[in-house]
Amino acid sequence: QVQFVESGGGLVQPGGSLTLSCVASGFTFTSYPMSWYRQRPGKERELVAWISSVGGSTDYPDSVKGRFTISKDDSKNTVYLQMNSLKPGDTSVYLCRGVGVWGQGTQVTVSS
Repeated sequence: QVQFVESGGGLVQPGGSLTLSCVASGFTFTSYPMSWYRQRPGKERELVAWISSVGGSTDYPDSVKGRFTISKDDSKNTVYLQMNSLKPGDTSVYLCRGVGVWGQGTQVTVSS
């Protein structure tokens, strides 16, 4: 079945960086776009990055544009989220999503 396993979350100071990874299985990875979302306490899930199936197109909301970068390695069935210049407001559970299925999420905490 379709499965995603996220990793790379943790505690980072404001201004710091983290790279999240999401390993996919159970479907043809190269045939579908992938997304990263985040869910902050008391808030709805928010799309933070999207990448096309072939990796040639990406999209970000203004809240993270210029700070977050999504990429994929088809040879590893993995999608990444590079997060720079992190702010306390970026604290959230980050989840990857593809083919209508959610990963379990990884916690990112930005705090001094």
